[in-house]
Amino acid sequence: MSLLLRVVEKGSFSAASRDLRMPLATLSRKVSELEAHLGTRLLIRTTRKSALTDAGAAYATSARRILEEVDETERIAAGEFHAPRGELVLTAPILFGRLHILPVVTEFLAAYPEINVRLLLSDRNLHLIDDHIDMAVRIGPLPDSRMVATRVGSMRTVVCASPKLLAAYGTPKAPEDLAQLPCVNFDFLSPVPAWRFRLKDATGTTDLPVRPRLSVSTAEAAVWAAMQGVGATRVLHYQCADAMRDGVLRTILEDFELEPLPVHLIHANRGVLPSKMRIFLDFAAARLRARLNSLQERYPQ
Repeated sequence: MSLLLRVVEKGSFSAASRDLRMPLATLSRKVSELEAHLGTRLLIRTTRKSALTDAGAAYATSARRILEEVDETERIAAGEFHAPRGELVLTAPILFGRLHILPVVTEFLAAYPEINVRLLLSDRNLHLIDDHIDMAVRIGPLPDSRMVATRVGSMRTVVCASPKLLAAYGTPKAPEDLAQLPCVNFDFLSPVPAWRFRLKDATGTTDLPVRPRLSVSTAEAAVWAAMQGVGATRVLHYQCADAMRDGVLRTILEDFELEPLPVHLIHANRGVLPSKMRIFLDFAAARLRARLNSLQERYPQ
C-alpha cells in the first residue's frame, strides 16, 4: 500500500524509485504483485508517468486511511505523543460551505499544520462511504441511522421580498395572499411551485401553490432576483442573511414558518475515530454553534 501511494504521490515509478532509494524493477514488481493479489489493475503505466485506474483511485483512498490509522495505532501503543496529521475530506452545501465552513476550516488549518483538508462543496448530498468522505454538514432531517450525528444548530426556512415589491403589492398577512404576489422559485428547495407553511392556529402544515415569474436552480440566483424586485422567494435563512442585514430584503409570513431544520455534522460509525476527525469535530462544532447562534441573534424571527 505504501509503495503504491508513493508512486501516486510522485507521479511515476522512476520518481518514486529515486525517492525510496529502491531499484525501479523491485518497485514495479511489488506493485504488480499487489495488482495480482487484488485481481485488478491499479495503475496505467506509461514511459513518463503513471495514473490511477478507477479501481486504483478507490483503493488508494482506502489505503491512505488504513495506513494513517495503523500509524496512529502504533504510536498510541508506543506511548508516543504526536500531532494529528493526514488528509481530512469534508463536504457541505455550496453556499453554507463558502460562508460558514470555509472560515472554520481556514482557522483549523492554521491550528493543525500537519492536517490537510479537501473540502467538497455540493448541494447534492454526497455518500460518505461511497465517495470516501470523512465528515459532512447536513441541513435537515437525517434518515440514515448508520451515521453518527453532532447537532450544531438549526436553520429557518424563510420567505423574503424586497421593500420595493412589498410597497407595490402590499405585505402578505397569510400564505393565501401569496397568490397576488409574483414569486421566484428556488427549484432545489421547492421542486414544484408550491410552498409549505405551518398552520397558525392549528397543528399541521399546508402546501400552497405560488406563481413563479422566475424559477432558478441556485439559492444565490433566487436571492439576487428577489433583491431586484422580481418576486418574493423562499430560501434557507443563511442564504438571504446578508441581504436582510443590508435592508434590501425583508422576511414575511414569519408566523407561518415551518419548524427550523436541524444542522448536523455527521460521520460514518467507525468505532474509535481517527484523531484528525475527533479533533476537527470538537474544533468545528463549537465554532459552528457560535456562528449559527449569532445568525439567529442578528436576524431574529
